[in-house]
Amino acid sequence: MADGQHVSDEVLRAEVRAWLGEHWKGLPKREPGAGGAGWTVSDEQKAWLDKVVEARWAVPRWPTEWYGRGLSDAQARIIEREFAAVGAPGAGQDRSNLWANTALAHATPTFKKKIIPALLKNQVGMCLLYSEPGAGSDLAGIRTRADLQGDHYVVNGQKVWTSGAATADYGMLIARTDWDAPKHKGISFFFLPMKQPGVEVRPLRQITDESHFNEVFITDALCPAENLLGPLNTGWGVLQTALAYERSVMGDGARGPRSGVAEAVNEEPLIALAREAGVLDDPVLRQDIAKVIAYKKLNALNNARAKADLAQGTSAPVMSLGKLAMSRILHEEARVRTAILGAASLFEGPSHPRAEDANFLTLNAYFTSIGGGTDQIQRNIIGERVLGLPKEPEVDRDVPFREVKVGR
Repeated sequence: MADGQHVSDEVLRAEVRAWLGEHWKGLPKREPGAGGAGWTVSDEQKAWLDKVVEARWAVPRWPTEWYGRGLSDAQARIIEREFAAVGAPGAGQDRSNLWANTALAHATPTFKKKIIPALLKNQVGMCLLYSEPGAGSDLAGIRTRADLQGDHYVVNGQKVWTSGAATADYGMLIARTDWDAPKHKGISFFFLPMKQPGVEVRPLRQITDESHFNEVFITDALCPAENLLGPLNTGWGVLQTALAYERSVMGDGARGPRSGVAEAVNEEPLIALAREAGVLDDPVLRQDIAKVIAYKKLNALNNARAKADLAQGTSAPVMSLGKLAMSRILHEEARVRTAILGAASLFEGPSHPRAEDANFLTLNAYFTSIGGGTDQIQRNIIGERVLGLPKEPEVDRDVPFREVKVGR
């Protein structure tokens, strides 16, 4: 199919299947836990993604000049379904790759040419440099600063809860660039190079006994001016685009069990677990399992509707509904797993994989309740921007940031 040429669904489907039949041979299976929960990518995966991007299957909704095909959402989903049918990754990045979508919408032309191919092919590691010790739920209160000196910015500050920082090549950074503007209007958005002397990453031990989160200390780090996304001091708007894609991804799902012991492939995991534990006939557990399944189905439909309405480079408040729903689903599913196992859920370790998975999922559910904006923040967004309820009072919203009072 020629780039940008409109063809029937049948012709497109046949082309995708033929291409996959010729090129997709599968990828080596990775051991459970390999790569630090997805922060590293194998050489085989990178080679495969290179083929997918060059064939223009990765972002078919995008314009042809940016590795796309200019297809409609409906036809792009045909490609995604064909990839999913054979278990091949790489398609649908125009909906799921928050790094590349944010860059396409806001980066300078020079930086786009440099970064977008690498992002689509997963050749660079990424992290998010948003939250700070004194600016978590209120991100507009950040105090990390970026000062322009010649053709680069000098960055100083501290970030926290940064997943993947230890392996990242770039961090999507929000920093204050105008201290005399109100807090939302003096922020800029950058792709900060992470592998330089001025960036120190310190891991944080989590309740799951992992260290995917980090503190990041930034001291006189340099960021090229071309790495600025959007006009200077308009980073809050760029951030909303990035958060919409992040919440979209988090609303679709979260990490699964980590024991590595196989679960049923063609059956709802909770049903399979109850069958294995011999309690599938328990009417209370059956009702709880049915409720979780119903929540999952409803959330999937809501996310599909929200993504269909999400135009490139925009944000959608309804994404907060999916993100909040997934958070609650994970907590409820973890509760039901524990109820199914009963007293056996008190065990842990490799000798008790089902209990190990139930406990891990119970603890890890809190990650989704916090990452990408807390559950409380999502409720505020839904109330104000979806339901049209009155906004909470913000006494410092129009005050120059250097005059904003903070606790000591």
